[in-house]
Amino acid sequence: MLGYLVNPKIGAAVYNAAHTTVVYGPLAACGYLSGSSVVVAVGLIGLAHVGFDRLLGYGLKYPLGFGYTHLGRMGKEAQ
Repeated sequence: MLGYLVNPKIGAAVYNAAHTTVVYGPLAACGYLSGSSVVVAVGLIGLAHVGFDRLLGYGLKYPLGFGYTHLGRMGKEAQ
């Protein structure tokens, strides 16, 4: 969210980098394979967070602004 203080393009890039299963799935797998329960937990928590965000309609962001997502427009902007 801090990236949006710079501008919407940077905000969207930072948000999308942190809110994708491509990050957390392999992290959980690496933790499992290495036997690190902390890394598994972080990966699974990240996957749950991303899934819950999608459930609430918070998709990956477009550089137009926070409310413009790959799932459609959200909030006041959706009306």
